Amino acid sequence: MITNNTYQTVDCAKAITQSLTNPPWQQKVTLDVLRLDLVHPVLSGNKWFKLKFYLQEALQQHKKGILTLGGAWSNHLVAVAIAGQQTGLATVGVVRGEPSGNTSATLQEAKRYGMELQYVSRQEFRDEKALFGALQQHYPDYLLVPAGGQGEAGIEGATEILALAQGNYTHIACGVGTGTMIAGLARAASHTQTVVGITSLKIADQHHNSLQEWISLHAPAANYQLVYDYHFGGYARKTEVLLDFMNELYRRYTIPTDFVYTGKLLYGLFDLIGKDFFPPESRILAIQSGGLQGNRSLPPGRLIF
Repeated sequence: MITNNTYQTVDCAKAITQSLTNPPWQQKVTLDVLRLDLVHPVLSGNKWFKLKFYLQEALQQHKKGILTLGGAWSNHLVAVAIAGQQTGLATVGVVRGEPSGNTSATLQEAKRYGMELQYVSRQEFRDEKALFGALQQHYPDYLLVPAGGQGEAGIEGATEILALAQGNYTHIACGVGTGTMIAGLARAASHTQTVVGITSLKIADQHHNSLQEWISLHAPAANYQLVYDYHFGGYARKTEVLLDFMNELYRRYTIPTDFVYTGKLLYGLFDLIGKDFFPPESRILAIQSGGLQGNRSLPPGRLIF
């Protein structure tokens, strides 16, 4: 368990299951939300689950610290930074893009938690294997963690998420970026449950793509389905329709979302329910995977939370 005199511990008991009462659809379908965003004010949502076994590995191997990758508004970088601070591990964040005079609020926060930032070009960032090889030479005493915690340790941590859910569900739904969380959920789900992933990526080939191949490789026996229709233009893209939906969702249920993952997840689920995507009497659990860093890039006041 992570402890620190300044920040509260990660408390998984706070991950309540919230029912969406008086929903705006007529179908006989229920939708609950697992509020992983409540387990910690910074190390929230699925970030703790995807990092916990990497942290254990680094400590067991007596590493000096953790090195990982992310963008200017990366929830992952902030999570790694505070986790490192609270476990005594140094952290290095390799940031996509050149440094600018206007450093994002997210990167400033990561630096406050003690993270050293290194910048690489977008071209270098895309070739993660070559980049990691070069970084390992410069940081031999650091454990290298892929972006988003993508890897076996991240998947194994994500398998623990469903243990927090209270209820008997026919469908488990989540946002999808790297595929790490959905792979863990798919492993943990029972054979009677279907895991539905709403992708935040704009993917042209919905039948054969690297994301689907990666998930199938790591959760080969799982019953899961990817839905590609709610990316709103691509990763970290948004529209006024999406932002308005996020505000209305908060007014109704006091559930904060982000425009990268969870806003698209809930928008997609509302729309799919209205289109009879789910059979009658379906009981759906949506995973509020936390992480609101992307919202900090919006003009002040655009969101009501």
